[in-house]
Amino acid sequence: MRNMRAMSNPPNPYESTHRELLEPASSARLELYDDETREILSRNDSPDLSFRWSVNPYRGCFHACAYCYARPTHEYWGFGAGTDFESKIIVKRHAPALLRRAFEKPSWKGELIVFSGNTDCYQPIEASLELTRSCLEVCVEYRNPVAIITKGVLVLRDLDILKRLQQEAWVRVYCSIPFADDEVARRVEPQAPTTRKRFEAMARLSDAGIPTGVSIAPVIPGLNDEDIPDLLHRARQAGARQAMHTLLRLSTSVESVFLERMAEAFPERIGKIIHRIREVRGGAMSDSAFFSRQHGHGPYWDAIERLFEVAKRKAGFEESDHEHVPMTFRRPGREQARLF
Repeated sequence: MRNMRAMSNPPNPYESTHRELLEPASSARLELYDDETREILSRNDSPDLSFRWSVNPYRGCFHACAYCYARPTHEYWGFGAGTDFESKIIVKRHAPALLRRAFEKPSWKGELIVFSGNTDCYQPIEASLELTRSCLEVCVEYRNPVAIITKGVLVLRDLDILKRLQQEAWVRVYCSIPFADDEVARRVEPQAPTTRKRFEAMARLSDAGIPTGVSIAPVIPGLNDEDIPDLLHRARQAGARQAMHTLLRLSTSVESVFLERMAEAFPERIGKIIHRIREVRGGAMSDSAFFSRQHGHGPYWDAIERLFEVAKRKAGFEESDHEHVPMTFRRPGREQARLF
């Protein structure tokens, strides 16, 4: 694993005190904490998201993406949204058993489940804990449809399970790839796999018959919006069937983490980045309202949208991304039991 940053977190709004260091901060180190939650299915009630249920085996994410919208969720647990988010990982060790229990409830009808709606289900710790793999095995057992969003190339380890999901239920894997240049990506996503490796993983998944898509998220005006045509072309060449994009979200403490790290990584471009973000947000740095939080406004954002649509057509993607998710769910053994 790569060297981690010196400890740095914005003030936690849920704590009454804030500690100031009297000497230089030490380097963050990876720590694991057990989450004894009794539920594994997270219900999404946001009207602007296309899924209702998600499974998140981990809280916090080692990938350390500067822009991650999930950072403030770490503050609910008494941690910080900065280096704590990427070094203090909360683990749901009972996730597979909890998922099986949820599937056995009469109220569960077999809706699509997204891995993960919050933090990456294929971050490095998954290599040893295999919680995502075990949860996917439960989904195969119950034939429950699954969509996966990840930056991790560890997803290739689970090709055997993904093939079974494709044959017996429904599965889609969306690779999150917002930067065309590995050097730029490394500055913003310091502990995530390179762009090249992610495209290679997408190609292997596609070649194995697993439907894939590319998620250009987030679009950071002034930094990676010009990458869109190249990313869409490379994704289509790697077999992606679908493509989506969302605008950078800088809610609460994400803003301070993002701006601090962007100023450090791109001192010559930070002014342009801030100007462009404000330009597509009506003068603000963020917008938390449903239906507008993932999209911008104004001429510059309209140009980004046109660029995405034109590049998408040129790359050869289909006009419509909408797909019907079949109801394949069944509880093992119930069909045979009804025969007697």
